[in-house]
Amino acid sequence: MPGPSPGLRRALLGLWVALGLGILGLSAVAQEPFWADLQPRVALVERGGSLWLNCSTNCPRPERGGLETSLRRNGTQRGLRWLARQLVDIREPESQPVCFFRCARRTLQARGLIRTFQRPDRVELVPLPAWQPVGENFTLSCRVPGAGPRGSLTLSLLRGTQELIRRRFSGEPPRARGAVLTATVLARREDHGANFSCRAELDLRPHGLGLFANSSAPRELRTFALPLDPPHLTAPRLLEVGSERPVSCSLDGLFPASEAEVYLALGDQRLSPDVTLQGDALRATATAAAGHEHEGTRQLVCNVTLGGESRETWENVTVYSFPAPRLALSDPNAPEGHLVTVTCTGGAQARVTLEGIPAAVPGQPVQLQINVTEDDDKRDFFCDAALEVDGETLSKNESAELRVLYAPRLDDSGCPRSWTWPEGPEQTLRCEARGNPAPAVHCARPDGGAVLALGLPGPVTRALAGTYRCTAANAQGQAVKDVTLTVEYAPALDSVGCPERLTWLEGTEASLSCVAQGVPPPHVSCVRPGEVARVEGRLRVAREHAGTYRCQATNARGAAAKNVVVTVEYGPRFEELSCPSNWTWVEGSGKLFSCEVDGKPEPSVECVGPEGAREGVALPLAFSNPEPRNPGSPSDPTPGVYLCNATNRHGSAIKTVVVSAESPPQMDESSCPSHQTWLEGTEAAALACAARGRPAPRVRCARDGAARPERQRVSRQDAGTYHCVATNAHGTDSRTVTVGVEYRPVVAELAASPPSVRPGGNFTLTCRAEAWPPAQISWRAPPGALNLGLSSNNSTLSVAGALGSHGGEYECAATNAHGRHARRITVRVAGPWLWIAVGGAAGGAVLLAAGAGLAFYVQSTACKKGEYNVQEAESSGEAVCLNGAGAGAGGAGADGGAEQGGAAESPEGGEVFSIQLTSA
Repeated sequence: MPGPSPGLRRALLGLWVALGLGILGLSAVAQEPFWADLQPRVALVERGGSLWLNCSTNCPRPERGGLETSLRRNGTQRGLRWLARQLVDIREPESQPVCFFRCARRTLQARGLIRTFQRPDRVELVPLPAWQPVGENFTLSCRVPGAGPRGSLTLSLLRGTQELIRRRFSGEPPRARGAVLTATVLARREDHGANFSCRAELDLRPHGLGLFANSSAPRELRTFALPLDPPHLTAPRLLEVGSERPVSCSLDGLFPASEAEVYLALGDQRLSPDVTLQGDALRATATAAAGHEHEGTRQLVCNVTLGGESRETWENVTVYSFPAPRLALSDPNAPEGHLVTVTCTGGAQARVTLEGIPAAVPGQPVQLQINVTEDDDKRDFFCDAALEVDGETLSKNESAELRVLYAPRLDDSGCPRSWTWPEGPEQTLRCEARGNPAPAVHCARPDGGAVLALGLPGPVTRALAGTYRCTAANAQGQAVKDVTLTVEYAPALDSVGCPERLTWLEGTEASLSCVAQGVPPPHVSCVRPGEVARVEGRLRVAREHAGTYRCQATNARGAAAKNVVVTVEYGPRFEELSCPSNWTWVEGSGKLFSCEVDGKPEPSVECVGPEGAREGVALPLAFSNPEPRNPGSPSDPTPGVYLCNATNRHGSAIKTVVVSAESPPQMDESSCPSHQTWLEGTEAAALACAARGRPAPRVRCARDGAARPERQRVSRQDAGTYHCVATNAHGTDSRTVTVGVEYRPVVAELAASPPSVRPGGNFTLTCRAEAWPPAQISWRAPPGALNLGLSSNNSTLSVAGALGSHGGEYECAATNAHGRHARRITVRVAGPWLWIAVGGAAGGAVLLAAGAGLAFYVQSTACKKGEYNVQEAESSGEAVCLNGAGAGAGGAGADGGAEQGGAAESPEGGEVFSIQLTSA
């Protein structure tokens, strides 16, 4: 029995597969799990903050559900399969809320984790000691209470901005809160005044929150160093009652020295010290004074305190009383020759001495009597007293001055007979006389003139010079003395005694005299810069004496210098270099003849030459002075022989000058036309380009930088633009020349279109000619040919509706100024040749025979005459030469003629062409 067909089997297999997939899908739906979800599952909340929890399930219809937690709740929102509840004031470090739903007799649960964090709001650094000794350790302790979780905390101890220690508390239990960081630090000098602080960082960035940081208030550390050695005390061993003596106390190695306190006291008397600091050194200075109640031995104490520690030292000081001695003169102002008594007395315990004479016992006075003279005036007497205190001998003295009254005396030491002062600066004029009382001194000219202001500063002028009488007077008498005042001043060179400019004449005798004013009389010398020898005495003047001399006047009060310019004048003289005998003037250069003549003063020069008139023509001259000297002279000099005359106030000179003229090259349209025309085929010649100039310029022409190639005949290739340059010794000139090549006309093409025509048809004859200048085209048509159309330039002849009268010979002629050239073409108009088909093979044979005979004839006659019959078939425009050479293998053929597809040319009388036009 045959089985089911393959198509049925494939259908049944597909049905089973579909059923299997459906059953599997239903099974998967039946076994899908239900769950409960809590969001957020894990949360980190700031302590005291709030949080919304979302509890949800995928159970289609849960029986009941809820959220279990020990935290405070604020609000609840519900849905069929979800529950949202807000938890507030969350303070527990860690709690685990439970989300549950009852679904299909099963309880679905989801547990969450809520942790709290607290920012490091309180960061406390334990107070530092008030003073910390340098080199000893101290403890830094930082507390951050409540901040957490501790595992996210980092504490740092800082000195200013420098981090000393840093600790991270990672790995601590999540519920741990607060932290303490302690470090031991060695106190250094540079720590004095430094601020120490603690920085706490709570990094919750891994939990999606930020970095919370806080720092403690800074605490200042004060460090100190106090040496073990006591201070150094400097004080007097003895102190006199009523006197003041400095005392000082110093200590080195203090830090900071500015914080140290110093206590100074003498017995029970506290002193007020002045403290100075230098680095780590301290120095306290004070003034110690004592009264009679302090006599005896007293203790001087110095105490230095720093950082709560002290260093102290002391010295003994003896306080004593020692009054000064007294010195008395019986007459302090005694006239000369009187007797004066001097008495010296002291204290009860002191021994006195007067002028080296000691007292016999302590407490006894000493006296001295003298007969005073002038030498005793202003004599000092000394009274010395000595007292022994604590094994040391002390001394005091008293002095007194004795004045002796006597008449004035004018000595040379105080009032010299001769005074010499420099002019200018202020001087104090003094004439001092000895005498007591002090004499009054008056100095004036004997004739009652000027009076000297003695003792007052004033400027010294030359008018003060002269002799004065000085008188000194006091109550004891007077003295008189004559004095001479000399005022010295530096040399001066003025224009009268030493003129700035001197003019000498060559060949004469002269001297360079320069007189200077000054006191004392100056010495004057003149020398030329760069030379050593001085100019002295009379000289025979030569040109080399001209120049600038430096004259210097010198005396004890200074020097003066002046430049003196000596000009040596002389008559005119011509030099060949500066005034040549032969001069060539270049036309158009604008240069004038330069004739410079040596002479001082500068000579005037005039050059005059004969010009066929009675009065000579002046030669224009070029002067260094731009002002014209010959305003009437022509600007361009005239060639010829000139006589030049140079004149100044010392003479004249004459010289003959020959002037010739030359000119640079010059080309213009007349000598070198810018457009030139050549005729093709003529004998080649150079460009017609010449230049004017003297000497004769050389002219060269080139095209594109290359010279024209040598040819015997003019070619069209010679056309173009040429650059011609003319050159001689005075310059160049150039022109651009355009060369055009003209040639005779040639009819290059004569063609008919279409190649075949029948009666009533249209045809066109085209004639193309080559010529320069362009040729004029003209046509000659068969007699009776009407309705001919010509183009605008006659190059095309058109016929519409061809008739029999249009058949025949057409001639195209091209004409220009250089000749004429013509070509011909024959046009035939014929009807249908039906008889050719009737003729059959016989007619073809006859035609072949006739063609062979005609070819032989054309070869022997027509081709020799240069006449061609252009036969164009309907399918080809090929022209065949009807001679033996062209009929065979194409010996002459189209290549043997002048032009393929056209006809060969005839050099005389034009050419003959033939075209066979047939009807269809």
